[in-house]
Amino acid sequence: MALFRRKHKQNLYDIATQPSVFDDPERARYFQPAEDYENIHRFDPEARWTWAEELPLVSKLDWNIMLWAWIAFFAMELQRSDLTQANTDNFLDNLGMSTDDYNMGNTIFKLAYICAGLPSQLISKKVGHHRWIPTLECLWSVVMISQFWMDGRTTFLTCRVLLGLLQGGFCSIIVLYLSYFFKGTELSFRLAILYTSMKTVHIVAPILAFGILRLRGYQGLEGWRWLFLIEGLFNLAVGIWSWFMMVPSPTQTRSWYRPKGWFSEREEVIMINRLLRDDPSKGDMNNRQAINLKKLWQSLCDFDLWPIYIAGFVFPIPYAPSDQYLSLTLRGFGFDTFDSNLLTVPSQLVGIFTMLIPTYLSEAWNQRSLMGLFAQIWVLPNIIALAVLPSGTSQWVKYAVVSVLLSEPYLLGMHAAWCSRNSNAVRARTVSAAVFDMSHQLAGIVYSNIYRTDDKPEYRRGNKQLVAVCASNIVIYILIKLYYIWRNKQKESEWSAMTREEQLLYLQTTTDQGNKRKDFRFVH
Repeated sequence: MALFRRKHKQNLYDIATQPSVFDDPERARYFQPAEDYENIHRFDPEARWTWAEELPLVSKLDWNIMLWAWIAFFAMELQRSDLTQANTDNFLDNLGMSTDDYNMGNTIFKLAYICAGLPSQLISKKVGHHRWIPTLECLWSVVMISQFWMDGRTTFLTCRVLLGLLQGGFCSIIVLYLSYFFKGTELSFRLAILYTSMKTVHIVAPILAFGILRLRGYQGLEGWRWLFLIEGLFNLAVGIWSWFMMVPSPTQTRSWYRPKGWFSEREEVIMINRLLRDDPSKGDMNNRQAINLKKLWQSLCDFDLWPIYIAGFVFPIPYAPSDQYLSLTLRGFGFDTFDSNLLTVPSQLVGIFTMLIPTYLSEAWNQRSLMGLFAQIWVLPNIIALAVLPSGTSQWVKYAVVSVLLSEPYLLGMHAAWCSRNSNAVRARTVSAAVFDMSHQLAGIVYSNIYRTDDKPEYRRGNKQLVAVCASNIVIYILIKLYYIWRNKQKESEWSAMTREEQLLYLQTTTDQGNKRKDFRFVH
């Protein structure tokens, strides 16, 4: 990948074209892009290019695609963090609600998000990501702004449902969208960069809240109302900007306001052929071709992806309650409102590096299960400490434990890219991205109900439950590793038992699709 590439080991004028099935004339014909593939006019298996051409092109993709995606994610995550900040301004008391009402709001948000995830992804696949995402961003911005007028539990829960329905599928749509521009080996680190927006929000949001919440009393209103209004307007601005930034495909970047597009014809040839040489399955259907019910069911029943769905469900549970309740926990430790907001910053800053470095190493070392295992081992001793520390322990000791805990390697990008790589078909990737995101959000329903009102302020019962979950996760990641090793051995045994002629006949006649092909190997 262009980022962190060791350029001193490469001559920029060396050929950058990577080996692929298209170099074998007998096999190449079985991997041709579909006739309605939107970029087929730039497909050329004979195309060759140098590193001097490819590296600037990848940088251009980062600036035009990744920068927009990062800002869009930042805006959405800013909305998700607003409740945490509002809690430090007596949000619950002002609306006459309890911690359990807060839990209910988070739960129904997740439920609505999960219910909307797959339908939203399928709609986006049909109408185009460049139309659907800006529409969703503008709509949820209106709901965010409307929170300014919340007056109680009913309006709070209504806004939570609407936000969940409108944001459902957003993350998975972005993952699929980025896969149209970046190679599989590049996607994991790009997604990690994308998810640093979450950590950045957790750094920026308390600072913004520190200023905005001081508006309490202005026009006779609470500070949290101004927080919702200002952040809603920011999201609306990003939504409008997205209409102009998103493009239908790598070869469709020209428009009335961008007459020359982003790329030259030569750059488009390089871009498309580097993608297809890395993964020929990316050309197996048009990116605005709907997924019919048969293909949807086929994708949902793909049992080889379920280990990653399980990982997506279990990996955030041990640390997420501490993250979700961080500001309230710090208040319980004895810190005041503004200190509680600012003290959340260090763990989020460290967390950016603990997210990026293991994600990069997961690709460099080709190890994903073990990196997931490492993240759980990081969390376990800190959860144990929170469960057993005496009540009289210094607030700064407790703060140190929580900070180390929340500096954990948040490997969501690695998991999402892992799921994408193991799908091996646009059809499967469309559905699996949504199902993975839904499984991750389903975890939110679980961890939003672990810390209960009758267990506060130390939440010892909840932390003991999290210790058990974290220990179980360590076993789960080991089993996932073993499962994919076993499946690859099965496939290799069947493939290597064939002669060259039998392998070519298989490629010509097989009805196996996606990761069910005997010549496909899972990454783990």
